[in-house]
Amino acid sequence: MKFGVREICDVVLKAKANQKIGNKQFYKNEPVIYFDTLKTSSMEGAATTVYAQGGRGNTNLVAWEGERTVTFTMEDALISPEGFMILSGAGLVEASANNKIKQHITQTVDKTKDIVPANTGKDIKTDGLIVPVSYAPYLDNEHKDDDYVYVFFMKDGEIISEPYLAHEGVTTGDTGFSITVKGFDRASGAAYTTNDLENDYAKCDSVMVDYYTERESGAKQIEITADKFGGNYYLEASTLFRNQDGVDMPAEFIIPNCKIQSNFNFTMASSGDPSTFTFTMDAFPDYTRFDHSKKVLAAIQIIEEDETVDNDIRRKTAANSTIVVGG
Repeated sequence: MKFGVREICDVVLKAKANQKIGNKQFYKNEPVIYFDTLKTSSMEGAATTVYAQGGRGNTNLVAWEGERTVTFTMEDALISPEGFMILSGAGLVEASANNKIKQHITQTVDKTKDIVPANTGKDIKTDGLIVPVSYAPYLDNEHKDDDYVYVFFMKDGEIISEPYLAHEGVTTGDTGFSITVKGFDRASGAAYTTNDLENDYAKCDSVMVDYYTERESGAKQIEITADKFGGNYYLEASTLFRNQDGVDMPAEFIIPNCKIQSNFNFTMASSGDPSTFTFTMDAFPDYTRFDHSKKVLAAIQIIEEDETVDNDIRRKTAANSTIVVGG
């Protein structure tokens, strides 16, 4: 039997031991993640060779091979937070009520439609302006020295003011969320003199707000630390081999113990091909799940035919019908 290979693998990584990813617990042998959007996948074997040399010309006389290695490499077109965590060895934190994730927001607000004085008929510089925002701004009232909301006045898309700070005035209700901006100096607390709030507001046509909002759900944070690296997994990769009769045969690559290299490259560009994500895994000797008699670096299963189907056996055709000759 000869066959050719021109098909991608679908890969699943299974836990070698009990482990926790984000808020989810995985147990030994349980599937952790499936890869079904791969662009390429390959398994490479290598070994080193040393020679005894001698005689005229110092030719090779005897060879010794050793230090065999097997490496499985796959390139994914898409990636999930869990996939990137496995690739980089990073930790994965899911937002919850007890572990809120701070999301950075930059929002531009039109002056004529949305911004109103905090107190109609009063001095804008002292009473401030109300600026609506899309999300609830995070304001840490316990640490007054830390600033989390910055407001810039803009004209024709350019910033024309120093940053103003907002520490109060977050509202909810039918109008949504908003902040109250006042013209006080960061250091002294005194009102601005040359670039005060009133003058900047008169010159601007929009306002940009730089702030944070808290997420209790629907958010994940990947944390890359210096002491965490890619883990070990049980790999199973399914593909198809085609024989000379044009029949596709199921094939399975098995690496019972693979260690993911923690190298990664996150490329972001507005032109060219989209970024892909390469996983490189080193194979270590271990037992497959159904054979504990010997350790292997990798195993390849090729299923030549489906044992439950007998389509190649003729059961009955029209020629089998009873034929009466001569009446």
